[in-house]
Formats: sequence, structure tokens, C-alpha cells
Amino acid sequence: MLKFISFGSGSSGNCYLLFTQTEGLMIDAGIGIRAIKKYFREYGLSLPVVKQILVTHDHADHIKAVGYLSENLRLPVYATKAVHAGIDRNYCVHKKVPLANRHSVVPGETYEMGGFRVTPFKVPHDSLENLGYFVQVEDASFCLITDAGCVTDEMKGYIHKADYLVIESNYDEQMLQTGPYPEYLKRRILGNNGHLSNRDCAYTVVDNKGENLKKIWLCHLSEENNHPELALKTMELSLKQSALGKVPEVYVLKRKVPTGIFELK
Repeated sequence: MLKFISFGSGSSGNCYLLFTQTEGLMIDAGIGIRAIKKYFREYGLSLPVVKQILVTHDHADHIKAVGYLSENLRLPVYATKAVHAGIDRNYCVHKKVPLANRHSVVPGETYEMGGFRVTPFKVPHDSLENLGYFVQVEDASFCLITDAGCVTDEMKGYIHKADYLVIESNYDEQMLQTGPYPEYLKRRILGNNGHLSNRDCAYTVVDNKGENLKKIWLCHLSEENNHPELALKTMELSLKQSALGKVPEVYVLKRKVPTGIFELK
């Protein structure tokens, strides 16, 4: 049985785990190590189930604990060369990834990681580099896209192939435009290397989802410029209005606490 849990999703920290009975694949480690240990205990999980860590990009809310986990559990960390360099330079990462545990990936190439078949792909964002991940486990396919300023044709292709999709729904446009953020920050978020709005997220999924898409998780919601109910309503309404078949289940990932374990297949 393939399972998924989010330990945190947003600017306060991002950390996701895709796992089977025997092995786990962590995507980002941007929350504190004490919180990670606490959540693993609470959900009856063991840290050694994690066999490797994938990193999307070098912003602090995605890499805070990656060095600690890699060193103490002797875990390989997969990222592009640019992202590894960014982790080294990020002062928020007090313990760096040991050189022996660093593995570089190239967008578009596929890697066998135990029982996981992983394909990284580029996602536009204002970091040194940013990746989405398409993961295949036996006959199940899982796609994660976060911190996306816009949606490329390549990203659309992976969305179409996914049985399970985690995708950013960061802000409501009206809340952002009328909110307290300074203009330069609003322009950054709205730009092609910023973040994905509720509306654009919904349009992207509706236009590109495949027939086998079963579950959607909305991730990286802004605390100031979004509401979970608003993001959920935007996606569900768009799906229902365009539905030709079964509508996928939609969930919103919580910013600062785990959302619970989801059984996939």
C-alpha cells in the first residue's frame, strides 16, 4: 500500500513523505527536526523508513532540516547542482548535507530509487533552480508541483499522467491585491517566477488532468492572501463545472501541522 502524508505546507515549512510498508521518499525537509521527530512518533512512523530525500529548491522553508536528516540518518539527498550550492550558501541551514550524501539530478532524466521511479522536471520560481517531481511506484503515479510562478507545457504533461497530484494554490488574487503586502512583493508573487493563484491552479488542473486522476492536494497556501475554504471552493467548483466523468477528491494541506496519512493504492 502506497501512502502519503504532509507534515507542513507553506512559508513556515514544507515536508512531504511518500511511503510504503518498507521504504519512504521524503520531498523537502523545511520544518524543524524536533517537529519531524514528534510527528513521526505521533503517526506511528519510524524515521529509518526514509531512504532518500528529494529537494525542490534552496529556499529555507524547504531545506531547514535536510542537513541534519542526511547526516544523522546517512540519507542521500537528491537535487540539482545549483540547488546543492544554494543549500551550502543558505544561512538558515545550520548543518549542511555531507558531501558523500549529495547526489545531483538532471531535469528530465529518470532515476531508480529503491521501489520509486523518480523524474524531476523544471518549475519556474525565483530560486537558483526549482524542480517538480513525478514519482511512479508500481502502477501508481504521483506528481508534486510547488512554488510555481507559471505552468509550462512540460508541467502540464506530468499533471496529465498523474493518479495523485500535489499542486500549489498559493493566493487569491483579490486578497493579494487589496492586502498589506508592499507593491514589490505583490509583483514578485504575481510574476512568472512567483507563485500560483487559486484560479490559475484550478484552470491548470481542469485543462490538463487525465482520466485516472483520483486525488488532488492543494499545497503552499499563503497565510495572509488565502483561505483554505476559498482555495478548496475554487478548485471544486472548476472541477464540477467541467466534469465529464468522476470528479477527483480535493484536499487542502495545512500550513503548520500534519494533515494525516492518506492511503493511495
